[in-house]
Amino acid sequence: MYIRNEDTICAPATVPGTGAISVIRMSGPQALEIADKVIRCRKGKLSTAKGYTLKFGTIIDASGAVVDEVLASVFRSPHSYTGENSVEISCHASSYIVSTVMGLLYEAGARAAEPGEFTQRAYLNGKMDLAQAEAVADVIASQNAAAHRIAFKQMKGGFSSELRDMRGELLELVSLMELELDFSEEEVEFADRSRLDSLLEQIISHVSRLIDSFRLGNAIKNGIPVAIAGATNTGKSTLLNALLGEDRAIVSDVHGTTRDTIEETLNIDGVLFRFIDTAGLRETDEVVEQIGIQRTFKKISEASIILGMIDLTRDFESTRETIRSIIEKVDFSCQKLIFLLNKTDISDVRANTDTTDLIISELENKGVACNNAAIIPISAKTGSGVGNLRTHLADSQRDLLADSDTTLVTNQRHIQALTDARTSLLRVRSGLAAGLPTDLAAQDIREAIYHLGSIVGEISSDEVLGNIFRNFCIGK
Repeated sequence: MYIRNEDTICAPATVPGTGAISVIRMSGPQALEIADKVIRCRKGKLSTAKGYTLKFGTIIDASGAVVDEVLASVFRSPHSYTGENSVEISCHASSYIVSTVMGLLYEAGARAAEPGEFTQRAYLNGKMDLAQAEAVADVIASQNAAAHRIAFKQMKGGFSSELRDMRGELLELVSLMELELDFSEEEVEFADRSRLDSLLEQIISHVSRLIDSFRLGNAIKNGIPVAIAGATNTGKSTLLNALLGEDRAIVSDVHGTTRDTIEETLNIDGVLFRFIDTAGLRETDEVVEQIGIQRTFKKISEASIILGMIDLTRDFESTRETIRSIIEKVDFSCQKLIFLLNKTDISDVRANTDTTDLIISELENKGVACNNAAIIPISAKTGSGVGNLRTHLADSQRDLLADSDTTLVTNQRHIQALTDARTSLLRVRSGLAAGLPTDLAAQDIREAIYHLGSIVGEISSDEVLGNIFRNFCIGK
């Protein structure tokens, strides 16, 4: 992205024609003067108004016709979102009015803002760091309470503060190590080795915790992945349709109808879930269906929650085989398993009891505690028990909505930088243990500092900035 901070930029901050009011933002050195050319205020000019002032005015086109009556908010540098002089024009949300006002602003000397350019200027002018800037986009895109809480905390600088503390401690240590190099002939030791070892362990542990948090953070941001798994024709697609309240997946009596995964998101009590309907598990020689089953196994491994569909009308042996195949694919250290006893509308009570006992038995045979898997009777066809499933899913993730000081990483760029930083720190630890020279250890610490700094933008390139901000919406 070509950065031209000397320009004055403008863009609609709201979607025209979708509400009562539209807001047009303008920022840059000539923002107030350009506004004066377009808006006629009853008292005084916008260029002479104090910051945080709201003025009423009229916009008139070149022919003298009134376009609209507006309210203009004045923000003076550095006390604005971008750190520059800024004006926000609130007009009626007519597409015609917005486009006309934008045209008048262009004629007066402003240019159209590029995607994310307002936030980019805020970053370049020191109003926020790069991690906070990225969090602005996450706040806008948040679809549930948990995702909003994580993004808002990052936008307020919680994650950045942790990174700066770690980076500051490493900078102090590497400075002492480099000072030793200047006095190498005197064999003076400025960096306390025991303190260095202790600090390394603390920071490696901290970075590792942030990396490990990505699985949960990414799930909250994009939806908790829930894989619906089971044999063919057990009602997986019917369940997906029942949860969504629409016919999203094809339902058929033909075995192997679902050949590929189908994904849909659903907000349940403030938590976003991403349900994945998978191909039925069975032995088959059909090549396409085999590919679908392999994808099923992959989705199960990636899911946070597995819904194991059991058909209560099936015989004992096939039911046991399905239960075993599902249990074998679950990592109980990081995944939740819920067995759904489906087709209660056409089965008897004994089938329910026998299947429950079979599940408990198979769990015990695998050394899995019974409380690690829930069992919920449902009828995907009639909707019976589906409400209980929704409640159980929401309750299982209730802690995500609770206020917490724990930082969760949600950004792929951040994860890569943290991983690179940890690799450098691990090299330092192993190198010091092996008697690595001070200058080589210092170089690895500098690399870790670089990677941590790249997250908040202490070190960045135009290419990185371009990739980040071009994904923002126009006007932000």
